[in-house]
Amino acid sequence: MQHLVWDLDPVFFSIGPLTVHWYGVLFAAAILSGLQVMKWIFQTEKQDIVALDNLLVYIVIGVIIGARLGHCFFYDPGYYFANPMKILAIWEGGLASHGGGLGAIIAAGIYSRKHQMNFMWLLDRLAICTALFGFFVRSANFVNSEILGTASNVPWAVIFSRIDNVARHPSQLYEAFAYLTIFFVLMIFYKRKKAQTPQGSILGIFLILIFTARFLIEMLKEKQAAYAADITLTAGQMLSIPFFIAGVLLVIWSVKNNKQVK
Repeated sequence: MQHLVWDLDPVFFSIGPLTVHWYGVLFAAAILSGLQVMKWIFQTEKQDIVALDNLLVYIVIGVIIGARLGHCFFYDPGYYFANPMKILAIWEGGLASHGGGLGAIIAAGIYSRKHQMNFMWLLDRLAICTALFGFFVRSANFVNSEILGTASNVPWAVIFSRIDNVARHPSQLYEAFAYLTIFFVLMIFYKRKKAQTPQGSILGIFLILIFTARFLIEMLKEKQAAYAADITLTAGQMLSIPFFIAGVLLVIWSVKNNKQVK
């Protein structure tokens, strides 16, 4: 059976000392696309669009710091506790989406407090953008031949020749398109009521859908954390469970709160 052989150079282009990687291009596309969605939301709800510039800085910094710390302490804590200076070596790779999510929430909390903005309102709207962000980041993981799937003989299996000659599930693409679908689901849900959308409902649905998809797709991924090698669940699955529970609790709270308001 012929499988797709993936061997794309991770470098997009180089000019003299300047080297631009595909990962950086897709990461920038993720930020810009999310910014456009937030601009549309702010305009729709007649919010101060100037405030978005500062919000972007807060969220990007929060995501990067959170994702890096998440990788270090969720996936390889032994190595980074023994080599703490390596935590700063972000150029060596290693970002975790769970940590990035926590970083974004903390950054949004700091921003909302400083700018006197409703924290839950902000998180609900950011959740829509985050789903789209995830689509680009997982696409970048596919381009980089990282976060590999398990061996498979399905017709659409991919051989990441920069890594080995094993045909694998393109789990990065499964996750990318799951996130893109969730983005559209959240947008449709938001468009129904826009500013009148019950607080916490979008974030709750986001957490339930995203981490259900993540939990299921993790079954088709190689284990990334050494300490989880002898455990049935992967590190990604174990980390997804509390986020899923938080989503269920948020939806319940949102429904009850919405009834009380009515």
